[in-house]
Amino acid sequence: MSYQVLARKWRPQRFDDIVGQQAVTRTLRNALTSGRVAHAFVFAGQRGSGKTTTARILARALNCVKGPTADPCGECDACLEIAQGRDIDVLEIDAASHTGIDNIREVIISGLSITPVRNRYKVFIIDEVHQLSAPSFNALLKSIEEPPAHVVFMMATTELHKIPDTILSRSQVFEFRTIPATLIAAQLRMIADAEGIQVPDAALALIARASEGSMRDAQSSLDQVISFAGNTIAAEDVSTVLGLVGRDLLFDLIEAVVAEDGPAAFALADRAVEAGHDLKLVCRELSRAVRDLMIVSVDPSRAGDGELAEGERERLTQLASRFSREDLMRAFDLLSKAEQDIRTASHPRYQFEMVLLRWMHVRKLVPLTELMEQMGGAPRTVAPSTRTVAPSQPRTVAPAPLAPLAPLAPVAPLKDSLLAEIRATKPFFYNTVVAQAQKIEVAPDRVTFTFLPAHRALREQLEQARPWLEAAADKLAGRKVLVVAVQPDAAAPSAATPPPPAPPAARDLKAEAMSSSTVQAMLDVFPAEIRDVEEM
Repeated sequence: MSYQVLARKWRPQRFDDIVGQQAVTRTLRNALTSGRVAHAFVFAGQRGSGKTTTARILARALNCVKGPTADPCGECDACLEIAQGRDIDVLEIDAASHTGIDNIREVIISGLSITPVRNRYKVFIIDEVHQLSAPSFNALLKSIEEPPAHVVFMMATTELHKIPDTILSRSQVFEFRTIPATLIAAQLRMIADAEGIQVPDAALALIARASEGSMRDAQSSLDQVISFAGNTIAAEDVSTVLGLVGRDLLFDLIEAVVAEDGPAAFALADRAVEAGHDLKLVCRELSRAVRDLMIVSVDPSRAGDGELAEGERERLTQLASRFSREDLMRAFDLLSKAEQDIRTASHPRYQFEMVLLRWMHVRKLVPLTELMEQMGGAPRTVAPSTRTVAPSQPRTVAPAPLAPLAPLAPVAPLKDSLLAEIRATKPFFYNTVVAQAQKIEVAPDRVTFTFLPAHRALREQLEQARPWLEAAADKLAGRKVLVVAVQPDAAAPSAATPPPPAPPAARDLKAEAMSSSTVQAMLDVFPAEIRDVEEM
């Protein structure tokens, strides 16, 4: 007897055997039980999700000698012949090879009025129905709308959007979901045990992930690996035969990035190339691993769910703790773009190595708002284009020396303690705003900062920080203290104001700016160059 491949040998024979499509099978079972069976069905979904198999089981359920029944016996002539594809009353048509209107008229329309030879229903199963031409759909429309009582249409498609709405509106449409990798791996485990195949869970998980939701693809891949390795299979055999990237290699690459170990990253790139892996597939699998890291980062309880093999969970959880969510989002964008770039690169290996180094670099990016907070700057809104900065080298920024304050009126001890608190907590804010005040006045219930008329922006920054300043003053004084920023009107000088002095000699504004402690503090943080200075 000739060998029967696993995908055919283990094709479901009952509704209960169909994996991952409970919503579809439950609806069809209830329709059969209640006698509410439609005359036309459209089964839509990706390849290998069970569309044609479901159509065959439904045809058996309608024509079983015990039927119509939700549980066909599988032993009568109708059940056996439909399962083997040789029942004369169940016609399976490949629309890809019968696209023309003449084929539809000859195979379907001309035979509608002929009653079934033996069965209860004449069933037309049209596979890849979206391949039919527009005239073929038009010719089929009337037949689907008002078929004879003994005719049932079942149409399967992978591209639902290509079927005319006139056909869909006259049919019951069932959308088949992508089968989760966990369910595929469980089905492969059942098949392997029944076939006497020794294979670890990690190898089955690798096959399940590579099948991308297709049960038939997974079974065909397992068949191929068995042909290579025999009855004892290792995860390395799956990677070798199917050209898949092992999770150990992916995790090692991520470890090298976390450790910023360039030599290790290049060595692992060599290992991927020597193993014959397609580097764009490596980038795709790295993106999948980053997605798994994000899931664990968002919800650690899901570390044991999804597509993870038993040995991967602990390592994945450990790696997730070393990335921020911003790191993972940037990494996913980087790897997704890299996969496209490698497709057209003249030297994919060079491109891949640079991607790994770029990934190490983007992990150093710090949100600008966070950097400002660390320096003690006042909160402010930052444009998206300037959200992050990456110093070329790590820098240690020393607090700038205090700028001299203008002569102050005698104040209570609160002034010194408040200024010390601001300087210790927000040195950047102290140097750039507080130290530039013309005068600071302290009353028992109020602290007033006075700024020159030209320093409107400084007054606004202090207003933005006022809630924090008042909270600090309240804590230090032990009572409610208001913080006020004022700015005198430049257009109304006091009568006692002396006449303006004579214009000063020409000034070197750039030299004055470079001598400012505030400017020097900014240059230490942001790599920039001052080319010109204008007096406002």
